[in-house]
Amino acid sequence: MPRQVAGKVVRSDFETSGKKPGILGMVFSTRMLVAFVMGYASGLPLLLTLSVLQAWMKDEGVDLAVIGMMALVGLPYTLKFVWAPFMDRFTLFRMGRRRGWLLILQICLMGAIVFLGFSDPAGCPWGIAVAAFAVTFFSASQDIVIDAYRREDLSDAELGLGASFYINGYRIGMLLASGGGLIMADHIGFRAVYLIMAACLLPAVLTTLMAKEPGVPEGTPKTLKEAVIEPLTEYFRRKEALWILAFILLYKIGDTMASAMTTPFYLDIGFTKTQIGAVVKLFGFWATVFGSLLGGLVMLRLGIVRSLWVFGIFQALSTAGFAVLARIGNSVAALSGVIAFENLSSGMGTAAYAAFMASITNKKFTATQYALLSSLMGVPRVLASAPTGFLAKHMGWVHFFIACTLIAIPGMLLLLKSASWSAGRQEVQSA
Repeated sequence: MPRQVAGKVVRSDFETSGKKPGILGMVFSTRMLVAFVMGYASGLPLLLTLSVLQAWMKDEGVDLAVIGMMALVGLPYTLKFVWAPFMDRFTLFRMGRRRGWLLILQICLMGAIVFLGFSDPAGCPWGIAVAAFAVTFFSASQDIVIDAYRREDLSDAELGLGASFYINGYRIGMLLASGGGLIMADHIGFRAVYLIMAACLLPAVLTTLMAKEPGVPEGTPKTLKEAVIEPLTEYFRRKEALWILAFILLYKIGDTMASAMTTPFYLDIGFTKTQIGAVVKLFGFWATVFGSLLGGLVMLRLGIVRSLWVFGIFQALSTAGFAVLARIGNSVAALSGVIAFENLSSGMGTAAYAAFMASITNKKFTATQYALLSSLMGVPRVLASAPTGFLAKHMGWVHFFIACTLIAIPGMLLLLKSASWSAGRQEVQSA
């Protein structure tokens, strides 16, 4: 039975095949393994041009102003929708539209990381800027194709679980690059670290070679003009188009604003850096991983739309938990409880958020439409986070976190227009 999400009728792969695998069959399927490895490949390069590169430049005595300006090399992650249409329009090699692009981009990404490793931060800052920009460009381009592949490879019923596997792979890739990279740098130097990180992408290349090319019954764009214009016109022909864009902007805005100031908050109420590292970073990391996986499993039962409602409420309540912690003060037990609930709910909410964006893309233009939506998703992270220090300073911690909780309400209300509870009922019935 077809389902309708955001005004768009979608048929799952199971409807055409007549087969519906069980939950264990989905969890342990090859498709989920591919989603996990591709998430790992997306997450690994990210911090190689941020925290790891900053540490290397600091060690080499590079001026702080130059280190700060290096943040600009991350622009490709924000602007990736500009060249996404090329990846919808053209097919490289006989491997297929998605796997052909993935193979060439992953090889180029490995080469760019090696190039960055052989750069000289102190002697040639411009050279390292070019190398870092090459890493972010090929990494952002890889993200475009991976997002499109995941949407086209997974059935509609599997999108939520696939998003959770992808996100967990992404976080493990980031942890390997940042935590592992910085620890190794103390023993073998940064150049060797970058060479090792380039080699760590080999599992992704092997996965690309062995994975199957997803079929696209909707066809592919025949011209570059069609690849650029049609994704926009097809999307904005939907009556809920503007409501969905507003929802994407606002759904996680309260959570994002609160997260931007948590480290100063922990220090301000008396937690030590060791306590923050142990509870917030290590314990919190695994809580987020578990939350993402749990969110994927819950979505198999509730569907994507209903999960957005439930997880959105959890996110708002977890933000309010910081206000409670501000009242309690320095308590490791209270901090652990707040972090467990916040990271668990954030992991679930992020998985549903990513699955929803994938579900509303047209498979003919997956790369372009998902790149546009995911770029839009990053806007609040920059703009909404900017005034948080001013707000916290003048409102105090308790009132600041209460305000972040209330700011989440408009995003929840937009679900009435973009993904109503009744649409979620139809989704569950047709799954």
